[in-house]
Amino acid sequence: MSRSACSLNVGFIAGVVFVLLVYFLVQQQEAISSLSVATTAAVSQWMTDKQLIKAPGEIQQIKAPGEILVASDVHRIADKQPTEDPVVASDMQPISDKETIHESEKGEVVCTTESETLGHSETCEVDGDVRTNGTALSVSLIPASWKERREWMISPYSKAEIIVKNVTVTQLQDRAAAPPCTVTHSMPAVLFAIAGHAGNYWHDYTDILVPLFVASRRYRGEVTLLISNIQYRPEWLVKYKTLLRGLSKHAWVDMDGDPEVRCFPHVTVGLRVDKELTIVPELVPGGPLTMADFTRFLRETYGLPRGAAVSLTREPDKKPRLLLIHRGHYRLFLNEPEIAQAAEAAGFETVVMELRANASEVEQARLVNSFDVLLGMHGAGLTNALHLPPGGVLIQVVPYGNIEVLARAEFSEPVTDMGLKYLDYSVSVEESSLLETLGPEHSAIKDPESIHRSGWKNMFEFYLAKQNVRINTTRFAPTLAQAFDHLRQQ
Repeated sequence: MSRSACSLNVGFIAGVVFVLLVYFLVQQQEAISSLSVATTAAVSQWMTDKQLIKAPGEIQQIKAPGEILVASDVHRIADKQPTEDPVVASDMQPISDKETIHESEKGEVVCTTESETLGHSETCEVDGDVRTNGTALSVSLIPASWKERREWMISPYSKAEIIVKNVTVTQLQDRAAAPPCTVTHSMPAVLFAIAGHAGNYWHDYTDILVPLFVASRRYRGEVTLLISNIQYRPEWLVKYKTLLRGLSKHAWVDMDGDPEVRCFPHVTVGLRVDKELTIVPELVPGGPLTMADFTRFLRETYGLPRGAAVSLTREPDKKPRLLLIHRGHYRLFLNEPEIAQAAEAAGFETVVMELRANASEVEQARLVNSFDVLLGMHGAGLTNALHLPPGGVLIQVVPYGNIEVLARAEFSEPVTDMGLKYLDYSVSVEESSLLETLGPEHSAIKDPESIHRSGWKNMFEFYLAKQNVRINTTRFAPTLAQAFDHLRQQ
């Protein structure tokens, strides 16, 4: 073979290799680009799904069996895209976490467990031709035109983990399937249960009364209260009858014993809790309300005379009054007289008194309203801060055991939202009776977090059930001074 022919073959082979190399590199780049695009799309879709399902306050459409969620089915949710996955609901459908069901514009069912903070309330807003049946504990919507029959099971208690008889909420197919009305109401209704933790003063307000205010206040008394589970807590209605009359001008209905089929233009099923013992204004149906609105409602309903705490600027010679809550069973103050003397030395007129759970609610509210400062150990009794005049002070004594987060969650933000000053005092190990009863080497003394990790039962037993405290009044004096200074600056 000649030299020129050999050079030609080598050049041809080199050219082929170069072309193949370029082709391979281009294909590899395209594959990488495709992978990148696919990965980005998957992440984007995952984020969209996550936002659709869990974003607070947003509506997620739930379809009937076999139906696919498509763009036209979704009410606008802050311009988010719908997922392409099918979402299936059974015919008898418990409401799952963070889920909303939205039906037609004329005759509407909106059921949700969505909650900004807690995420465990189940509620339905049923609007249109609505009929209740106490015997079956059911609420039915009669559609204006033919609709698919659908049912949901809703807990009427605000904490869905509490086991009570569920309410069956049904969208009927048509008017022919509707039970005839035996009583017709022109006003809306709110249906709720008083079981669960009812009877504990903090839970009475957190789980029932504050959420009931949020659900019903928009109607200005023109609402019927449909109450379930009365037979288990008949004394509850006696205790809070004045407050309930402030929310509704009409007789309440015992749903468990009601033989009537009642017709309403709107029924709210269940009560919603968004934060413990407080109100999230932007989530209130019918317009914003605040915790200050609730305490104002209490003052008006109970006839509480004082709408403001003492102002030492305007009345420098007047002593502010401090109520020291006496506890009769556990979490006791072992040196109440010394604490009272320290409060007197700080400038307060001090009274030591037990606030009893079985006392008249109105009389006790009026008593608390006569004070400017409420001082007590962590517990349900501090809920009486609701009745302090605005500008007053709550001092919470937090038992030893690293439970400040729990104690503040239950009272700090709520009390601030009421227009009060919140202060707390954390008990040291030297002030706790646990040091003497358990000894310095016990894990509850040396390592409170290990007790927390062992579960609520142990944490409650050691730090809330077995502990009493002997306050070091010298250490406590600055907290009392803070309370006094707050009133001086009013």
